[in-house]
Amino acid sequence: MLATRKKNWGEDRVMFFDEDGHLRSLLASWTDVDEPDAFAHAAAGQSWLRTDDLVRLRALVDEVRSALQRRKGVKNNTPQS
Repeated sequence: MLATRKKNWGEDRVMFFDEDGHLRSLLASWTDVDEPDAFAHAAAGQSWLRTDDLVRLRALVDEVRSALQRRKGVKNNTPQS
């Protein structure tokens, strides 16, 4: 039975009493304490990736590419002895 839900050790956790009466905790994401994610419900197990995660991944890839191009540009512009 759910006792409480709170941030503990920097994580969203649920606390409950086990069958022996000991207080236990789990990550809330490991439970069904929240309503089902709308994307997960709509995807019905057919998609591994969410659109917002893909958008963030693309931004990260673009950032890494830009950084590599800047490094390459710095290397190409350094005088040779």
